[in-house]
Amino acid sequence: MTQTLPVGLSVTARVPASSANLGPGFDCLGLALGLYDEITVTTTASGLDVRVEGEGAQEVPWGPSHLVVRAVERGLEAAGVWADGLEVVCHNVIPHSRGLGSSASAAVGGLAAANGLVRKIAPERVLDDEQLVQLASEFEGHPDNASASVLGGVVVSWTEADVDSEQRSYRAVSLPVHPEIKAYAFVPSVRSSTAHTRGLLPELVPHRDAVFNVSRAALAVVALTERPELLMSATQDLLHQGQRAPALPLTTKWVAALREEGIPAVVSGAGPTVLALTTCVLPDEVRAAAEADDLRVLALEIAEGVQVD
Repeated sequence: MTQTLPVGLSVTARVPASSANLGPGFDCLGLALGLYDEITVTTTASGLDVRVEGEGAQEVPWGPSHLVVRAVERGLEAAGVWADGLEVVCHNVIPHSRGLGSSASAAVGGLAAANGLVRKIAPERVLDDEQLVQLASEFEGHPDNASASVLGGVVVSWTEADVDSEQRSYRAVSLPVHPEIKAYAFVPSVRSSTAHTRGLLPELVPHRDAVFNVSRAALAVVALTERPELLMSATQDLLHQGQRAPALPLTTKWVAALREEGIPAVVSGAGPTVLALTTCVLPDEVRAAAEADDLRVLALEIAEGVQVD
């Protein structure tokens, strides 16, 4: 039986950005990063009021088609709860179309906010992390970014397909990141289309390249959790970064430049952001050179999963 939320309930979800792939872990490794969008949802008597501030405020719909709104409604539906009206306020900090998981964060934030409303009146209906990963990944079509924003830390994610029903189950586990690892994001002003860069990838890859990436993805789990001195080898890739390079010249330049300096660097998701993972403080001269190349350099903590107040 569907339960209606009373008017005047309010929650705020604080959801982290994420980086996917981390070099070799194409569509399966993700990392939560300390750059946060905040979503405040309040129940009202009727209607829908959407306000967006910050990143992308003039580019996203302020209505029922907004991803956060759709995620809130999906979360309420999954919990068997209804709201007669909603006010949704989004304070966006995560850059859009830069490879930092902004759309996954929107889906996770909306679902988590819905869950927070449910918790206030029907705690027995609250969705668990496994359900949040599933629902958020359904919006994305893959679980790497979404599961990182839900669970925090570094995540290993995978998809299980039910042949009979054609349904997909999205799964993920989170692991603690070694405390000495620091993350730096080099964010260009230009944007990138995931659909376009994914379209550059070949349907078939050589067996030796597949073996190479399997070994590096396994090594990445060890490097990120226990042996950070292995990060340089653990972030090597043959399956997607080189293939996307023609569409991402500045990104490709800076991945190579940082690695030449001994700083493990990868394309963040589908780009164009570059993610560096290191135990060292970023040298001032490297930061200055990046900023001179019109890159915004962000020192980011490894984040926990989405939080709701």
